[in-house]
Formats: sequence, structure tokens, C-alpha cells
Amino acid sequence: MISPTESLLKYDNPVSISKSTDRKSPKGRPLKVSPQQPVDSTPVPPPPKPRAASTDNTKHENEEILNAILPPREWMEGTKLWVQKVSSTPCTRTDVVHLEELLDTKLQQRQARETGICPVRRELYSQCFDELIRQVTINCAERGLLLLRVRNEIQMTMAAYQTLYESSVAFGIRKALQAEQGKTDMEKRISDLENEKHDLKKQLNEQKAKCEAIEKREKERQHEEAKKHMEEVQFLKTTNQQLKAQLEGIVAPKK
Repeated sequence: MISPTESLLKYDNPVSISKSTDRKSPKGRPLKVSPQQPVDSTPVPPPPKPRAASTDNTKHENEEILNAILPPREWMEGTKLWVQKVSSTPCTRTDVVHLEELLDTKLQQRQARETGICPVRRELYSQCFDELIRQVTINCAERGLLLLRVRNEIQMTMAAYQTLYESSVAFGIRKALQAEQGKTDMEKRISDLENEKHDLKKQLNEQKAKCEAIEKREKERQHEEAKKHMEEVQFLKTTNQQLKAQLEGIVAPKK
């Protein structure tokens, strides 16, 4: 027989049932194999007292509630279906101490992390909580049902936090990708602006060189024109002096 995964939750011995067994009613009474009683000639005992019958009914109801809270495990082995229900045996103080020791041992064996999010630690503590619910339900079904509500609320809260965590991680990844894409675009824009700046500086230097060349040529032209103008003025003065002297020479003998 292939045994299912070991758990901190205490189970009875598995029972093999045929495929034709009616499995539509999960709250049916658990299958029990009782040894054959030897034929005895002793007188038949009197029927039980009403109080004992009430105790049996209460025990049966607790077992049904226990099976509803913690459903039995089922697995197939070949053509056989094996069913293993949770144990309905009351626990003692020793069982609780052993459960704590077993929990610590499992945490060490499976190398569960002490802090942070750890699926292994969460699974082991969930099994331990189920075992505590089983122990409490055997003695008081109402208390077990209340603990079931607490367990379901914790699981629902954990599922909500897990969904929120996954959503935040996905949101963070999207933002990181957007930031990376934006960074790439910004780096490309910076590179383009640097190239444009370089081209503008080159054009500015060319325009400065042209401006300096024009100023130099203009100064040379002005200098040439000023020199030419001075030569013309000097020539005109010389010509004027000569003409004046000739005029004076013509006018002077007449006196």
C-alpha cells in the first residue's frame, strides 16, 4: 500500500473500499472492521441505559462533525480506493507535547525559514492547527466549529494578502519595465541633444570664422581706401600748388 504524505494531523488506519461503494454522502458513518466475536453461552446483557445511548449519539455526532471539518483522505492504488479518516481518539497532555516536538522536528528537517514568507512553515503550522482543531472537536464540537471559523478567516486573510502581494509585485515589475524603457528613451534623447549641440557648436565656429574673415577683409579694404584717398588728396594738393604757381607767374608780369 502506498501511504499518503505524512502529516501532523492524526489519522486512523486507511481502509480499502471498492469502487461500487456509495461515496456521495461524505457524512456517512466511517467504515470500521471489527474482529469476529466468539460464540459465548453467557446470557445476553441488558440493553444500555438511556444515558449511555445519549453518550453514543453525541460521540457519533462529534465524529460526523469531525469528518465534515477535516474530510478524509482518498487515493488510488491500482484498482483499489483507500480512505483514511481523521482519528477520533481523545488526546492527552502527552499527545500535545509530542505534537509540539514533532512540529519543531519537521521545521528543522524541511529547513523552514524562521522569518519572512515561507510556504513550508505555513504548511506545517496549518497542519498543527488542524490537529488542534481535531483534538478540541472530540471533546467539544461547538468549540471545534468556532476554531474552524477562525481557521477559515485566517486562510481568507492570508489569501487576500497573497493576492495583494502578487498584485504589488506585478505592479512593481511593470513600473520597473516602464522606468527602464523610459530610461532608454531618455538616454537616446540625451544622445540626440548632445549631437545637435555639437553640430550647433560647429556651425557657430564656422560663422565666427566667416565673421572674422569678413571683418579682416573690411579693415584691409578701409585701409586701402584711406591710403588711396590720402594719395588722391596729396596729388590734388600738389596739382593745386602747381596751378597756383603757374597762375601767379602769368599774373605777375602784367603788373
